[in-house]
Amino acid sequence: MDNSYISSVPIPACVVDKDGIVTAANPLMKNVFVYEDIIGYNFFTLTGVRREQLMGANSDEIIVDRNNRVFKLWINEDAEEDQDIVVFFDEATARESFRSRLESEKAAIVYINIDNYDELIASAPEDYRRVIPSQIDGMVRKWGDAFESPVISTGDERYVMYTSQGQLGEMIKDNFSVLDDVRGIESQIDFPASISIGAGISGKSLIESSELAEAALELALGRGGDQAVVKNDDGTHYYGGTLQSFEKHNRGKAKVIAHAMKSLIMEADKVFIMGHRWPDMDSFGSAIGASAICTYLDKDSHIVIEKHNEALDTIYEYVADTEDYSIIKPDRALRMITPKSLLIIVDTNRPALVESTEVVDACATKIIIDHHRLTDDSYQQSAAVSYIETYASSASELLTELMQHFSQKRFINKLEAEALLAGIMVDSNSFSGRTGVRTFEAASWLRRGGADTTEVKRFFQVRLKDFRAKADAIAAAEFDEDNVAYAINDCTTSNTQIMNAQIADELMTVKDTKASFALGRNERGQTLVSARSLGDLNVQTLMEKLGGGGHFTSAAAQTDEPLAEVLATIKKLVREAFEREEEEKKRSMAKTQEIELIR
Repeated sequence: MDNSYISSVPIPACVVDKDGIVTAANPLMKNVFVYEDIIGYNFFTLTGVRREQLMGANSDEIIVDRNNRVFKLWINEDAEEDQDIVVFFDEATARESFRSRLESEKAAIVYINIDNYDELIASAPEDYRRVIPSQIDGMVRKWGDAFESPVISTGDERYVMYTSQGQLGEMIKDNFSVLDDVRGIESQIDFPASISIGAGISGKSLIESSELAEAALELALGRGGDQAVVKNDDGTHYYGGTLQSFEKHNRGKAKVIAHAMKSLIMEADKVFIMGHRWPDMDSFGSAIGASAICTYLDKDSHIVIEKHNEALDTIYEYVADTEDYSIIKPDRALRMITPKSLLIIVDTNRPALVESTEVVDACATKIIIDHHRLTDDSYQQSAAVSYIETYASSASELLTELMQHFSQKRFINKLEAEALLAGIMVDSNSFSGRTGVRTFEAASWLRRGGADTTEVKRFFQVRLKDFRAKADAIAAAEFDEDNVAYAINDCTTSNTQIMNAQIADELMTVKDTKASFALGRNERGQTLVSARSLGDLNVQTLMEKLGGGGHFTSAAAQTDEPLAEVLATIKKLVREAFEREEEEKKRSMAKTQEIELIR
């Protein structure tokens, strides 16, 4: 290539050979790099741009920030992969500055909701019933003023804030500190005050931004509240979420859901019930409970299960032997589904976990009954009825409550009561975690319905070799300086996830343990993780980073990554979480000291 002509080019330009070395450059390149002479240097090292980027279809979108200036890169039209190329630097400092300013000033909408408002007011002493909302109101408005963003009250528990993308970015850098401020209010009740924030920003329209903000707030509430969710055209981002979900005493919602559920079941020609893949006791028990409701309403129902693990063998055989329940595979369900069919999804709300996405897509009408925190890909938006309560111990607990609103008469049989009780017990670790008053009331109702706790224990019996594998994993567990336990389960079976959960639960009984992680591989070669904590660590957000999910103190994940890599990743995430907590404590202490000085 003749390089002599680039000296006459009116913008910075240089020639790069096939090895990435700069062979020629015009004098204007000094506007790009502070170096006097870049000939002989590697172009891609200097700019941080890859050769495939320059040669790609989107090469005209490459922006380089150098020497306090912004340049847009492009190459000669006849450039080929194995030949020299000419790279031109078109200065775009003013244009990019203007574009950045436009982006920063783009309108954003933020919705703010006081969590559990009715419970907060009803539980607070009379003297605090007006004080608490007033304090929250003052904090929210002061927070908005700090970012030059007006806050408008739209009800006792709801606010809307109008702001800009630039100010929203500052709120994110501040990690939505108003969440901590509200949580620190003295409420004189057994749970703290908290708020949820949903922010939406779209380049399309304000209506789109408003819809994104509504969806973000719904997601924040569905994940247990006390957090901020930001939705934009690029995706969803989560902040906060340090409180566990608190039990609601108002049962009005369950009654409304039961009524809506009854109407949809009666209108359907066929009812299909489905949980997550490789169902556990809660998924199966809640499916049996949903089937019992259909039987009471004289509607045939079909439980959709592809495969189950060994831990479910005993109760599965009991159910199959009665011949009172139709358990079918997804391919048969797909042949039976009609436009008037109803699908009841239990114990999950995510496409990545459901037994069959094809069955979900084939059913136009869906009901979701779940106790797991929402994620961005949840089926909730497409469901006719969604009953997702993160405070509940299990989906079986929610089904038990719903049954009580269908009839004054207890219409379930002994096996159904035991299946539901088993579901509650497995997800609450035999009532030792994630239990509230309503959990025990549901169990009491099932006990009066014929559930025999001795029979339920039979459902949890394991093989001797599995018992020994659990004991070995617990004995060899590693405890780090943060009092977090890590155990490896060497038993590779379809029962691995159940065993991991039991190992993680057992490790939490060790004094001073803050969290536990049990890892193992199943017969399909996947790495399975069960995570537990006592509230010092939000294991749900950690497991979400591995593609899983769950609750604040109980979560799980499965991945195709090697076990050693997954363990290293978890340890890194745990350390980062504790470091963030330490930084947050320092920031909180500094803010407290600042307030004391002002006083």
